[in-house]
Amino acid sequence: MHLEDLRALSLFDGLTDQQLTELLDAGEEHRFFPDEVLFHEGRPADTWWVLLDGTISLVRQVGKQETELGAMTQPGQWAGGFRAWDEHGVYLASGRATSPGRAFTVPATALRDRADAWFPFGVHFLKGFVGTVRRIEAGARQREALVALGTLAAGLAHEINNPASSATRSVDALESASESLMSALGRLAQGQITADQFVALDDLRRQAAPRSTTLDALTVADNEEVLSDWLTAHGVEDPWLIAPALAGAGMDVAWCEQVVAVLGEGPLAPALEWVASSVSMTALLAEVKDATHRISDLVTAVREYSQLDRAAVQTINVTEGLESTLVMFGHKLKRGITVERDFDPELPRIEAIPGELNQVWTNLIANALDAMGGTGTLRLTTRVDDLGWVVVEVADTGPGMPEHLQARAFEPFFTTKDVGVGTGLGLDISRRIIVDRHSGEITIDSAPGRTVLAVRLPPRRTERR
Repeated sequence: MHLEDLRALSLFDGLTDQQLTELLDAGEEHRFFPDEVLFHEGRPADTWWVLLDGTISLVRQVGKQETELGAMTQPGQWAGGFRAWDEHGVYLASGRATSPGRAFTVPATALRDRADAWFPFGVHFLKGFVGTVRRIEAGARQREALVALGTLAAGLAHEINNPASSATRSVDALESASESLMSALGRLAQGQITADQFVALDDLRRQAAPRSTTLDALTVADNEEVLSDWLTAHGVEDPWLIAPALAGAGMDVAWCEQVVAVLGEGPLAPALEWVASSVSMTALLAEVKDATHRISDLVTAVREYSQLDRAAVQTINVTEGLESTLVMFGHKLKRGITVERDFDPELPRIEAIPGELNQVWTNLIANALDAMGGTGTLRLTTRVDDLGWVVVEVADTGPGMPEHLQARAFEPFFTTKDVGVGTGLGLDISRRIIVDRHSGEITIDSAPGRTVLAVRLPPRRTERR
């Protein structure tokens, strides 16, 4: 290249020959040919491209298709080099040559050095502007993230409150059932029941209890009414206290007649009260066990979701992260939303940062739920593609995204949601986690009634720098 090549471009008006010579020394000419990809969307913009002649199409991946956003056709048009003033700058589109041509390329570091020497105020102004925008955006996203965290925490508290309240109620009822059991046992002893009779009575209790699992509510209610009449006819006081427990355990009049046959003239009321208290305690203990197991599952899911006690990079099963994220949305999935899972049971483990991936799953699922407005089907799919990469798809039956929104979905700072709505983790951040931190891909395929966010992850993680 010669000095005249740059002097002919209005882009460099105002630069001296000395300055242009310094720029020439820092850069080089790049000759390109049709279909050559000069720079890639989302990659660090560490090279400044100035068109000398030819044409370059600027394209962006939208779903499974490429969308042309514009083209560089006039000499002097430029792209990239953003890292000269923004350490996080990336290419906003991919540049593909559509005809033979030439470009003048300068490393962003060299461009920064020249700009610092020639226009210190301009560079300072640019850096300050970019830094201010990023700080404002980071603050806004942090605030939204805190609001979203509060929403998730409230939902989780609701999920835990149900089994916790159930366990509390069961423990209170256990105290009453225990007192009734001890009282009935004392009255049985006073009634001079023999050891053989007590063993036979306990055998009857054990034989009857398993039947409770086969009874529906209507059958239990009918049986309770019949038992109450039988107990009244046999002189048992407060039959309304004993009949529900016996009916709930599957005990009927025929079973009661067996008790009469075992006891003979023995104390019938204390015997039935003892059995009723025993089966009540068994049922209440089962309720406590179920409730505490549910709480334990929720705590385990939260630990899996947050990954607080684990190393950053791990070899993980992606499906586990999806399941723990679904638990966090349990309060939103109970009414109107159907969750369909199509998980590959043979899905291979991959190297990743699970805490960051869980944040991506949170964002994609939250977006899907918001799009459906509380009614629809959320479908989660995991599979392996032909290259051995793990594919995760989050699909919803919402109204879909118009093409102009799909084209901007991964832009920094872009959102269609009101302040305080969503997770505070935009698709741009999700894309950075997937593309930059895991060398994967994330795409959108949307149509009315079906929107699919697809994430592809390689077997091994390599962070782009």
